Amino acid sequence: MTITARAVALGFAATAIQALMLIAFAWPAVNIGPRDLPIAVAGPASAQLTQQLQQRDPEAFEITTLPDASAARNALADREIYGAIVTGNGAPQVMVASAASPAVAQQLTALAQQLSGVPAVAVEDVVAADPDDPRGAGFGSMVLPLVMSGMAAGILLTLLIPAFGARLAGLTTFAIAGGLVSTLVFHTWLSIIPGSYLELAAIAGLASFAVAATIVGLAAAIGRPGIGLGALTMLLIGNPFSAATSAPELLPQPWGTLGQLLPPGAAASLLRSVAYFDGAGAAGPLAVLLVWAAAGLALLGVGALRSRGEIEPSTTPERVAVPA
Repeated sequence: MTITARAVALGFAATAIQALMLIAFAWPAVNIGPRDLPIAVAGPASAQLTQQLQQRDPEAFEITTLPDASAARNALADREIYGAIVTGNGAPQVMVASAASPAVAQQLTALAQQLSGVPAVAVEDVVAADPDDPRGAGFGSMVLPLVMSGMAAGILLTLLIPAFGARLAGLTTFAIAGGLVSTLVFHTWLSIIPGSYLELAAIAGLASFAVAATIVGLAAAIGRPGIGLGALTMLLIGNPFSAATSAPELLPQPWGTLGQLLPPGAAASLLRSVAYFDGAGAAGPLAVLLVWAAAGLALLGVGALRSRGEIEPSTTPERVAVPA
């Protein structure tokens, strides 16, 4: 293949990647809507309200019936539901947890107004988002920098550091320093989310390590194509389906669920759980990040063993021909 033909082929490949990126980022945004979204209804008219919700869209909500407003508050604090509609004593009351998803809180408030016919319903935000970021825009913007910096670290360590042990040292340094510095920005300076600085720094560092280690590990195990595979996975699937600005149940399925099985989505969920809900619901996303980090290290080990086998001389003694 001539240089010109190769350049044309690369141009078409870049066009395909551009189209995939547009689809990956735009398609979820224009298809936001509840899909088995966990909510609760409570009060004397809960059965009637449940029927109304199911008639509107039988696949939109996963509805739990609770006895009263107190039970709804507990369920919201434990991240079991995104919101609740409490009936009795006039117009229904809406309970939300904007810290879990400002987008869901807005949708449930609008839905309660439509069902009741009242212009403004009473809304109680049981677990509120940070007052410096009430719409969650700042929180959602944190995910892409974590992904991009992790990708950059993984690519640079792969291309510039030939020794596998040194790559591991670079990954560890990036995770610790990156977690501390990034948390200093979004927690202390911008005040996007509350919580313990060190806990949030540990999560940011683990997420960064998981992304970078995946790219370094794939490159070590399968060569340069591993860089592209890891980067495209994190950027084209992990980031747009992370649900950092919405909720997994608002995204098209199974992509919303898949996004939570990748580091960007797991990091966003884990940060929410630790910052706002005292760790409720943290076990799942923490396990996801640990699995990705461990897989990256395992692949790095495979690459190191393979390289050692290729460069070490044979231990079998060579036979020396003795002249007769």
